[in-house]
Amino acid sequence: MKISERIRRIQPSMTLAVAARADKLRREGVDVVAFGVGEPDFETPAPIREAVIEQLRNGKGLGKYTAVPGTPELRAAAAAELSHAHGVQITAEQVIVSSGAKHSLYNLFMSLLDEGDEVIVPIPAWVSYTDLIKMSGGMPLLLHTHASEDFQLDAAKLESMITPRTRALLLNSPCNPTGAVYTEATLRAVADVLLRHPQVAIITDDIYRRLVYGVPWVSILKLCPELATRAILIDGVSKTYAMTGWRIGFCAAPVELIKAMSTLQGQSTTNATAIAQAAAIAALHLPTGGDDPIEAMRKEFDRRRQTMVKMLRAIDGVKLEEPRGAFYCFPDLSAFIGSGKLKLKDDLALADYLLDTARVAVVPGSGFFAPGCARLSYATSMERVEEGVRRIATALAELR
Repeated sequence: MKISERIRRIQPSMTLAVAARADKLRREGVDVVAFGVGEPDFETPAPIREAVIEQLRNGKGLGKYTAVPGTPELRAAAAAELSHAHGVQITAEQVIVSSGAKHSLYNLFMSLLDEGDEVIVPIPAWVSYTDLIKMSGGMPLLLHTHASEDFQLDAAKLESMITPRTRALLLNSPCNPTGAVYTEATLRAVADVLLRHPQVAIITDDIYRRLVYGVPWVSILKLCPELATRAILIDGVSKTYAMTGWRIGFCAAPVELIKAMSTLQGQSTTNATAIAQAAAIAALHLPTGGDDPIEAMRKEFDRRRQTMVKMLRAIDGVKLEEPRGAFYCFPDLSAFIGSGKLKLKDDLALADYLLDTARVAVVPGSGFFAPGCARLSYATSMERVEEGVRRIATALAELR
């Protein structure tokens, strides 16, 4: 059977491949510490689950189609949330609800890009960005950032990469995989560049924005409201509310782009699941303060973060910049590649070694355009964080 060129130009997700292999070993009875998938280990908070149960009991029509871009209630709730976060006025008509933030990005690139259009992507970057761009006929331009500079984006390099075919810059802060958070100084410099290039849209993937530790999360639109007319905001409930499986993502953008994305979605998936939209409304209406389950999860992630950072830095040969957001550490393990007993050829071989020998699943840095590194998720229990890093330390010592 001939496979389309469209699909042959993209790669399977490395994070999902690692998760699949770890799951297979666990089903076989192997004790695997899974640092691979970026998924909170917490259950969806009880008030969200209870709100959905109550609506099901009352027969609220949750088994029916909704409007393609989402229910009016959820679009309004998302618009209010994003308006507050970014300091600009966003209306419900500027929001589309999709089946996860990844689906939002797919709809976005398919609706925004023509063949050969460029999107600048700072790297290290989430594995799906570049393949989604390629799938849409676009061309990702990779802007290197460096651990020695806390993975901050260099505005001069950004400006040097912009061409007449550049349609957008894609920012992800906090960053998957590095955990880096863009500073106000970085974002002001980026905004200055974009103001000089009005054809370039700004896409911000803010899915981790409420998971920051000891630093502020800064919206580029609060710093430069003039960019609002060409801003595209990707968000959702997956990470903040421990709702990955509910598959609800949002995109806020100019109305004409939202209408185009709705046309595409209407001919593909139609609406996101009605019951999941109801759950997302309940999430966005959770009260803050007091017994706040979202803040409790964030504090627990922070405890695990500090423990993983301390333990990884104690391993001779491991280099690690402290992550300030999301729930990932991104150590440089290049000291263990190409030397020692096994002379492992690359970070993929090192990840295989850790899984086969230490029974710890990590995602190779090559999947994020950072060969020699590995991504470790601390979205698991403190006990598993400590056990997993102990195993890694033992396995790496045996390579020397």
